[in-house]
Amino acid sequence: MTPDLLRGELRGAEPMARHTSWRVGGPADRFYRPADLDDLVEFLSSLAPDEPVFWLGLGSNLLVRDGGLEGTVISTQSALTGITRCEGGLVEVESGVSCAKLARRCSRWGLAEADFFAGIPGTTGGALAMNAGAFGGETWRHVVAIRVVNRSGVMRWREPREYRVGYRTVISPQKDEWFVAARFEFPVARPDETSEIKTLLAKRSATQPLGVPSCGSVFRNPAGDHAARLIEACGLKGLRIGGAEVSAKHANFIVNLGGATAADIEALIRRIQNAVRSQFDIDLEPEVRIVGRSE
Repeated sequence: MTPDLLRGELRGAEPMARHTSWRVGGPADRFYRPADLDDLVEFLSSLAPDEPVFWLGLGSNLLVRDGGLEGTVISTQSALTGITRCEGGLVEVESGVSCAKLARRCSRWGLAEADFFAGIPGTTGGALAMNAGAFGGETWRHVVAIRVVNRSGVMRWREPREYRVGYRTVISPQKDEWFVAARFEFPVARPDETSEIKTLLAKRSATQPLGVPSCGSVFRNPAGDHAARLIEACGLKGLRIGGAEVSAKHANFIVNLGGATAADIEALIRRIQNAVRSQFDIDLEPEVRIVGRSE
């Protein structure tokens, strides 16, 4: 499947529990970590047209079922890591760059309004795919251009107006086309304007269970309300199924106490949805992406 000139790392039956922040998930049929963008293009063009492809960043907004994933997982985390300041407040970032690194680099360059990225526990590719946000900021408010690649390995730049973007939702104009880079624009900070990254991270640490495996927020906030408030009002904090628990610190987090399976977490997600629907007649929509085969 891979020509000799590929320079990346290909593994078979790779346990996804090694690559997700929940530390659960069965094996991927194939797992490829490209050497760089050129190698990624070559790899994509080598795949069969019907090969299922799944893109992976930090695995922080992802639940892989215990039966694993069919097809090929492409990991961008240690491959697409370029980040460059262009003129003014423009920054070009490859999709494997962590959001935290983007925030720190913009702070060092004296650019404002990027601090919120420090609160997103994923890569910029994942942030682009779901319009991730934190502390009142959202990814696509700052996007000015997007570089994508298709199944044939052909790359092109697109404009933000070509996408339908909403709360934690991004709809692409083309199927089987994936983000590999983006250009963001941030205002240049005033001389008296200081970074709030440390303050925001301290707030995050005080309100979220950061010391145990989780995926971040499990559910999207319904219009005019907060998922955490609804879950807590149902008395679900501390509820456990197997090794998975609704966090006592933040009700919109499910944590792996040790030995949890993906099935435990998915069952807890359904239990929460049923309770909130029964008490408030509200359907909580998962923010986390649930993929793969049941065992």
